[in-house]
Amino acid sequence: MIRVVAAVLVRVGPEEAQVLACRRTRPAALAGRWEFPGGKVEKGEDDETALHREIAEELRVRIRIEGPLGGPLPMVGAAGRWQPYVATLRSGEPHLVDHDAMRWLAADHLHDVPWLASDVPVMADVAALLRARAPR
Repeated sequence: MIRVVAAVLVRVGPEEAQVLACRRTRPAALAGRWEFPGGKVEKGEDDETALHREIAEELRVRIRIEGPLGGPLPMVGAAGRWQPYVATLRSGEPHLVDHDAMRWLAADHLHDVPWLASDVPVMADVAALLRARAPR
């Protein structure tokens, strides 16, 4: 069974908290859909090691992982489970490597993009997280 980890990468600005969404280019069935960046856990890796590696490869940044956002969730259309982790940038600014677009989205704009079906179930939790972190 495939295990996937993803970064719910949060940044807090002067007016709002936002999360990074990235648009897939492949496979063809998923191209144009948006996701939280991340990828497969390789043999011998734990989730956090895999997430650090995947984000460094996909976005050319280093992150700080705060912890899981809920429990593992089923992947829609694949035999596997994925685990979202709340994270923040440690160094660098994201660059597109495997995706063709990225957007920082505030809680009220999470539904402005067409998410992968697997990511949709965490949107309420992501919105709550962003609202809790927004400057007062």
